Amino acid sequence: MRALLVSACLVLLTACGSKVVPPDWKADSADLVERYKKHELRGENILADRYFEQAVNASGGAGRVAETARLWLIHCAVRRASLAEDACSEYRDLAKIETTDEDRAYYHFVTLNWAEVQPAHLPKHYAALLSGPADKRHAQITDINDPLSRLLAVSLVVQRGEGDDALLALATETASYEGWKRPLLVYLKLSEQRASARQDAAALAALQARIRLVEQPFSAVP
Repeated sequence: MRALLVSACLVLLTACGSKVVPPDWKADSADLVERYKKHELRGENILADRYFEQAVNASGGAGRVAETARLWLIHCAVRRASLAEDACSEYRDLAKIETTDEDRAYYHFVTLNWAEVQPAHLPKHYAALLSGPADKRHAQITDINDPLSRLLAVSLVVQRGEGDDALLALATETASYEGWKRPLLVYLKLSEQRASARQDAAALAALQARIRLVEQPFSAVP
């Protein structure tokens, strides 16, 4: 009986010892960049900047070039999901030293240099977007399950000058459902411009009412 207990303990210790625990810098960086995303999309600038700086310090302090470059690529992608202009220059500078094929493909995708993208290195939903016809993009983007990935896909198509009212509505409702005030306000105002241009009074009134709701708390955020 004692021998069985000893054997069981050894098995348990071996199992525990074989579990790979990520180093602190990696776990901290991953947690902090998720916090950055949340506050950036909510329009909470001070918190977003603070968490992103801490994320960069975690990976940079460990001397991890590729991982730090990836953080800047995420920073760029999140901003571009709100139609912000961002050339991803911080990623590009670090990528000259070290990066991955996947991050390089994602960089070209996010910066609209789609001719340089190797689809095999992109997530499948983005690769399908590259190869599919323009008239199928709404369905392809709707099928993207992750809300931020869906919003980014819409934003890139809009930045390419290929966005229609249906895609704007998809981005608006995605941001609204998640409570992401920054992209929500951007897309509501873009839809407002289109409604005004086609003199759609009913749509314009509805959009302006939503904009007022969003702007009231949004304007109070530092």
